[in-house]
Amino acid sequence: MNEWRKSSYSQGETSCVEVKEGSHSVLVRDTQNRDLGHLSFNASEWASFVRDLKGGDQ
Repeated sequence: MNEWRKSSYSQGETSCVEVKEGSHSVLVRDTQNRDLGHLSFNASEWASFVRDLKGGDQ
């Protein structure tokens, strides 16, 4: 799996989420509460989420 990364839109903010993408899943965690764990999404769920954010379901 790749390393955790923040969105380029966070611009140094501490209140955001981090994403770690693998070949079969995507993990998401809160940067201020990393020790509380993460949410896990399969690749198709994540792709659908990102598509919707970009306006793909208008």
